[in-house]
Amino acid sequence: MKALHFGAGNIGRGFIGKLLADAGIELTFADVNQAVLDALNARRSYQVHVVGEQEQVETVSGVSAVSSAGEEVVDLIAQVDLVTTAVGPVILERIAPTIAKGLAKRKAQGNNQPLNIIACENMVRGTSQLKDHVLKALSQEDIAWMEDHVGFVDSAVDRIVPPAASASNDPLEVTVETFSEWIVDKTQFKGQLPAIAGMEPTENLMAFVERKLFTLNTGHAITAYLGKLTGHQTIRDAILDEKIRLVVRGAMEESGAVLIKRYGFDDAKHAAYIEKILGRFENPYLKDDVERVGRQPLRKLNAGDRLIKPLLGTLEYNLPHHNLVKGIAAAMHYRSEQDPQAQELAELIEKQGPKETLVQISGLDAGSDVVAEIIKEYNAKA
Repeated sequence: MKALHFGAGNIGRGFIGKLLADAGIELTFADVNQAVLDALNARRSYQVHVVGEQEQVETVSGVSAVSSAGEEVVDLIAQVDLVTTAVGPVILERIAPTIAKGLAKRKAQGNNQPLNIIACENMVRGTSQLKDHVLKALSQEDIAWMEDHVGFVDSAVDRIVPPAASASNDPLEVTVETFSEWIVDKTQFKGQLPAIAGMEPTENLMAFVERKLFTLNTGHAITAYLGKLTGHQTIRDAILDEKIRLVVRGAMEESGAVLIKRYGFDDAKHAAYIEKILGRFENPYLKDDVERVGRQPLRKLNAGDRLIKPLLGTLEYNLPHHNLVKGIAAAMHYRSEQDPQAQELAELIEKQGPKETLVQISGLDAGSDVVAEIIKEYNAKA
């Protein structure tokens, strides 16, 4: 079996690429970083530092790499059995025309073997969004062929992959936590499901997508935003601050109440899941910076993302949301000289005020009680 993976960054190499290679799949990375491409092609392997109570170094071998901007990647799409991505949500639209070219070439070459494409991104139904972008670049004839032979498989991914801890200049060095979860929608595959250890098929993907979004992502973001406001450098330092921990746990319990209502999750099991997430934030071997986790606040304050979506769930089911409100207010205070979205957020607030900015970004009703609650909390933190 052959696979092409877009994105040779830390998540690509440390998580998805590693699972594919470990499964004995012939793996090629596609990326724009020439230093990484050169190193992968020169060594054909790299090391992954898995950190936890028992730290270990695992070697991923038999890999190669191509430029995601060249013709080689189009040729590969025409040949491989699986295409995966870990490029970040905003990059999916940019790689879609390349994928479309590869699909058109695959059809022209008469390759009717099933191809499955899985976007492994921190977003809800990212593969379906990628498919929408690909459709725009295909002819009607190619679209009809694609619907028969290409599966666009949505997934939920969960693994904390911070920047490498050491000060080495090795472009392939990557550090990951022990925990990982990759859940895929088995109903969307074309042909036989690939046997990949660590990839879990389900018929109810949205339950797991939202469980991860409302728990890991919600808690991680709020830890980062409150940590930044309080002057903490790392997620571990922030979550060990009892005042922050109280709010983060409270927010995850509020979002968890939505999940229990919506999907029938077991109360005790979900409470244990929250405890597991808190333990992961505390991992002393992960040097995860609050600034890295908090970046792109405009995306994270969007109606479909980790802060506003669980809040909307609490409104739908008439549930408490006091701690989620605190987290959203903290996100509006996020500032970073390294993050264009943080700068844009600050400019919007300065230009039109916090209330108008919140309504514009989140889609919340300007006259609602919850907007008034968030702005009151925001002003209290000013």
